Amino acid sequence: MRIYVAGHRGMVGGAIARKLTDRGVDVVTRTHAELDLTDQAAVRSFFEKEKPDAVVLSAAKVGGIHANNTYPAQFIYENLMIECNVIHEAYASGVQRLLQLGSSCIYPRAVLQPMREDALLTGILEPTNEPYAIAKIAGIKMCESYNRQYGTDYRSVMPTNLYGPGDNFHPENSHVLPALIRRFHEAKEQSLREVVIWGSGKPRREFLHVDDMADASLFVLNLPKQVYEANTQPMLSHINVGTGTDVSIKELAEMVAAATGYLGRITQDTSKPDGTMQKLMDVSRLADMGWKADIDLQTGIEQTYAWYLANIDRLRQA
Repeated sequence: MRIYVAGHRGMVGGAIARKLTDRGVDVVTRTHAELDLTDQAAVRSFFEKEKPDAVVLSAAKVGGIHANNTYPAQFIYENLMIECNVIHEAYASGVQRLLQLGSSCIYPRAVLQPMREDALLTGILEPTNEPYAIAKIAGIKMCESYNRQYGTDYRSVMPTNLYGPGDNFHPENSHVLPALIRRFHEAKEQSLREVVIWGSGKPRREFLHVDDMADASLFVLNLPKQVYEANTQPMLSHINVGTGTDVSIKELAEMVAAATGYLGRITQDTSKPDGTMQKLMDVSRLADMGWKADIDLQTGIEQTYAWYLANIDRLRQA
């Protein structure tokens, strides 16, 4: 079995590649310098040469609220091109099994919580990440369409907010949890009396450790086709992946402060956007198939902070 992991240098792709290697699978990878996934001709040539048995599509342009607001054209263009090229050229080269990783932002802003898979396309998206969400919805529909027309077995998993070793800790373009880890660590270093977090602190978010996500991804990829199809529908093929529990941003900040040893005040800048007030996944479908998350949030934050400290010099140069 040879499996191509697109995006193996990213946090999720790296975790998936490690788990596959540990299981004795021949993992095929390419760096961005070796293969630009937005270049259709290059992707076609890669598949014709390598002919993998299966594909895990974890490559994507990702970022937090600031990055999505600042680079909307790049977010929609690059993600659409990656999905179109990888999914189509996988099919054209005879790949029957593919797993595409999406995001919980595919669901409407005002969706009933927790978010069920059948909430897709039932309302208006959150404006701050709409371009990225539209690209990810297109990826789901590509997989569904190729399955319907060509009989492929292309699956999609929609994770909640991910974190862990290998995360992006950039002070402006990262997601909330790694951004908080860096901010609280630097506040402790500089003996700052307070740390200011964006927004009111009231929005609630769900967080999943990347190692749990990697395990869930391979669980779904390896499900027998009849089991997968029995728990999905031809026009509703994606599966939510998460913990089924959430915390407020204020509570998250307090957990990060405890993990980093920061003892100062935590205040809110209410002039900054909150984004969606709650994003909690309904993970009952995946639970019914036999999978649930294993790493609790406080433990995961402590592990991630330890990884950050071990890599801090390199991360600060990025």
